[in-house]
Amino acid sequence: MTALPAQVLSDDQLSKLLELLKELKFGSVTLIVQDGKVVQIDKTEKLRFGK
Repeated sequence: MTALPAQVLSDDQLSKLLELLKELKFGSVTLIVQDGKVVQIDKTEKLRFGK
């Protein structure tokens, strides 16, 4: 895995991204990038119910 340049993702953003991924069971996390920098993180969570 190649390391990201420091200006793309700050330590705070990386921490938040990892936190979102750890709590997500079903769904997606999307990074919004402008001018080579992450400006927004979107989380979509699916709730699955047993049959």
